[in-house]
Amino acid sequence: MPELPQKATLKNFQQYVSELEAERGFSQQTVLDKCLLLGEEIGELFKAIRKSEGLAVDEHSHFSEIGDELADIFIYICAIANRKGIDMETAFLKKEEKNKLRTWKSI
Repeated sequence: MPELPQKATLKNFQQYVSELEAERGFSQQTVLDKCLLLGEEIGELFKAIRKSEGLAVDEHSHFSEIGDELADIFIYICAIANRKGIDMETAFLKKEEKNKLRTWKSI
């Protein structure tokens, strides 16, 4: 089983997800597969948020913890980035440089 360093970087997480997928037999899933699975996880996150916010929900529905759903989403994001050869740390930093040049205002 792969292991993460104690103070893992985004690169470490991406490598971990790659190794985890190989170990669990998910390496052959395509980017499209991962995007569809990510969409399902986002729906599960929204459902968990609805419950935590006290909105009406089906009492027979299964609800996961918000943290669990966020972790699943993060795993899928890493998997998609890996398949597209994107270093998430670099992508994040580059995007933030662009965001710093934007003007933000409340509406």
